[in-house]
Amino acid sequence: MAQVIQVSSTGGPEVLVPTEARLADPGPGQVLIDVAAAGVNFIDIYQRQGVYQRDLPYVPGSEGAGRIAAVGPEVSGFAVGDRVAWESLPGSYAAQVVGPADRLIPVPDSISDVQAAAVPLQGLTAHYLARTSYPIRSGDTVLIHAGAGGVGLLLTQIAKLLGARVFTTVSTPEKAQISRAAGADEVLEYSGFAAAAKDLTDGAGVAAVYDGVGKDTFDESLRALRVRGTMVLFGGASGQVPDFNLQRLAAGGSLTITRPTLVHFVAARAELLERAEELWGWIADDRLDLSIGQTYPLAEAGRAHEDLAARRTSGKLLLIP
Repeated sequence: MAQVIQVSSTGGPEVLVPTEARLADPGPGQVLIDVAAAGVNFIDIYQRQGVYQRDLPYVPGSEGAGRIAAVGPEVSGFAVGDRVAWESLPGSYAAQVVGPADRLIPVPDSISDVQAAAVPLQGLTAHYLARTSYPIRSGDTVLIHAGAGGVGLLLTQIAKLLGARVFTTVSTPEKAQISRAAGADEVLEYSGFAAAAKDLTDGAGVAAVYDGVGKDTFDESLRALRVRGTMVLFGGASGQVPDFNLQRLAAGGSLTITRPTLVHFVAARAELLERAEELWGWIADDRLDLSIGQTYPLAEAGRAHEDLAARRTSGKLLLIP
């Protein structure tokens, strides 16, 4: 038996209930993993609320790091004791998880379990945003919302590594300090950020906006863009963006908008490993600093959700079984 967090009905953080469950033995192509740490992400909140539907009951979470405890048939390249991380194993709010070996990312010895658990979802997200959704070029000016959040901190650092001038938005002076420490060139308040971005670019606007906030920032994000700028909408922390008239993109300066999600940028194992290996390399070279905002005992998953939703934290939140 292993401790898990179970959701039997959608709702608030109170539906995250600690319980005991017996996991099935790993089947063909699968492994059993002892979870060292599990990541807490906004997608977990959306699923708990029913915005993204899951069959009930379920164990939330999809991200973490740990050691392989058992290997099923038809698995090659992994052995008991290997350290691994993952971004897409359902049921990761648990002391143990079973999942397909081909979704696992080998973890180098130079990376700790906590670091490894903090990288997969947010690190890979920041990587595909900066490398693929809008490929940052040296000399670009970009705007990153929620600059003190988990993705924001990593995306800011990656953008600077790629030679960008980076503006961020934050909600408090404390978070402004955190964002500046990550390399932001200008830290803006949410109120009036589009006008500020235009002023700082001599009226031109930014090449791209990376927006994980959603409803509350969307309209002004479009106004912050330069002609032929790109809006990368990758989340909805403030709520989902309502339907809008695509003609606004023409009127705004032949703008481009994309709504990417991580699964389509790591579907091929080669691409997953290529992205992860570049992230591990940046961390090992001390060019990418991981900010662990807070850790919680597994049983306090509800409190972690409350803190994340209320934006009381910065950096990555982790559950420790």
